[in-house]
Amino acid sequence: MIMLHPLTDFINSNSIITDAPPNYYYQGYCPETGEILKLPRTPLAEAIANSLMEQLTQNHLYSQEGKMYGILLIELPNGEQRVIKAFSGLLDGKSILSGWVTPIPGREEVTDLENQTLAELEVIKQHIINLQQLPARQEYQTLLTQYTPLLEAISLKHHHSKLKRQEQRQEFYQTLTGASLETALAKLEAESRQEGRESRDIKRRQKEILQPLQEIIATADRKIIELKQQRKQLSRKLQTQMHAAYSLTNFYGKSQSLQQLFPDGTPTGTGECCAPKLLHYAATHGLKPLAMAEFWWGNSTVENKVQGEFYGACEERCQPLMGFLLSGLKPNKPEIIYEDEWLIAVNKLSGLLSVPGRYSHNQDSVISRLRYFYNQELIAVHRLDQETSGILLIAKNAITYSQLSQQFAQRQVHKVYEAVLGGCLTIEEGNINLPLWGNPDDRPYQQVDMERGKPSLTHFRVMAREGNYTRVEFVPLTGRTHQLRVHAADSRGLGMTILGDKLYGCCADTNRLYLHARELRFQHPHVEKILHLQVKTPF
Repeated sequence: MIMLHPLTDFINSNSIITDAPPNYYYQGYCPETGEILKLPRTPLAEAIANSLMEQLTQNHLYSQEGKMYGILLIELPNGEQRVIKAFSGLLDGKSILSGWVTPIPGREEVTDLENQTLAELEVIKQHIINLQQLPARQEYQTLLTQYTPLLEAISLKHHHSKLKRQEQRQEFYQTLTGASLETALAKLEAESRQEGRESRDIKRRQKEILQPLQEIIATADRKIIELKQQRKQLSRKLQTQMHAAYSLTNFYGKSQSLQQLFPDGTPTGTGECCAPKLLHYAATHGLKPLAMAEFWWGNSTVENKVQGEFYGACEERCQPLMGFLLSGLKPNKPEIIYEDEWLIAVNKLSGLLSVPGRYSHNQDSVISRLRYFYNQELIAVHRLDQETSGILLIAKNAITYSQLSQQFAQRQVHKVYEAVLGGCLTIEEGNINLPLWGNPDDRPYQQVDMERGKPSLTHFRVMAREGNYTRVEFVPLTGRTHQLRVHAADSRGLGMTILGDKLYGCCADTNRLYLHARELRFQHPHVEKILHLQVKTPF
């Protein structure tokens, strides 16, 4: 049974997958360390999933049955990349199909109990249906329907009679006196008592006929409540035993049952979704996950599920498992373009932080990933925006950090960026000299401010014009936050936002910021040589 599929089964050699940030992260906190663990859904993973959708379309058996499907891009120990795929629950009534990952182990241990329980639940279901369809219910409704208009007609008749008697009383008081008045009023009272007896007689007859039926229905309703409680207890017992049998394994090689992971219980179906199946299979077969994608396909009877749409981990069944399942998974090591005993230079991906946040030491970033692989303290010498890709310099000790930081502060480091502007720039090159100020009440937004702003100088040169876009080379002579982004977007600068820069006004539907730190040139702090680092622009 083949589980591993080569990339060529899903992506042909002519496919172009851009170096774009992930669109979603499967994530959770490691139960042992508290560290947040992430697995991305990347453009490549989505492209693989789209190819699987095409295969499902061609196979009519699969396309008829609405459910979640998923793919996991994995790396073999030899570095080769492959794909594994899974479906949620059963497919065509089967849990095991060639080419798909096998279910999480444990279900087979409770198969007999499950079949027995399901049979008992079916008997209870039929009993409830029979009680809900008792002939007495229909007979009661029929009789009630017959008596209701009769009682309404009598009530209306008596109401009119009462009004008429009230008018007669008023007339008698005005025209009669003495014994004649008493006789007339007594006659009206007798008519009123007679109508009351008539109403009571009809209601008594109705009760005599309907009460036995009501008692039968009430007894049936009490039995339905008992049966539903019994059904609930049987389902809960089966779920508890299934959760005790289901065993999940993470990338530390540690296995736990669903019952151990969640003593208070989890919803029915936990462990049968795509994500747990894929991650468990990878962990038990020595495969390193790189990216994952899940989508809905087929007829949908589930609210808010659309065929072909990507979805993240479901909140009730999968999300609570993510922290455990991802535990032990090594982060992807940043691409190192230069390293010696004093410093490291990496090619940072767009969408990845340079350093963890101030109050989140374990936040995913270049530094937190490198610290996983290096048994020493590492310090980022400078920063790149999360959306900006390119060269980032890391010091291995405080002395190196201090010396390199001094070069940055004294503007001795030559930096070159490449960007694509959302417009056609008519001038070829020039300088932008606009002071920048960060409003503390509107962070991280920066703005041009002639009074409060810090001096900010950028040199630019047009590299190429591509339709309505302009490829530009930027050389920042100062290093202010968002300097290139503001100098490009402000009307006193280039007046054209960098493509993908939604913070400063770009409306284009892009999956990244088209800004890349392409070159870095500086004096090595410990060796008498100039380092000139360069990386290819990914767009």
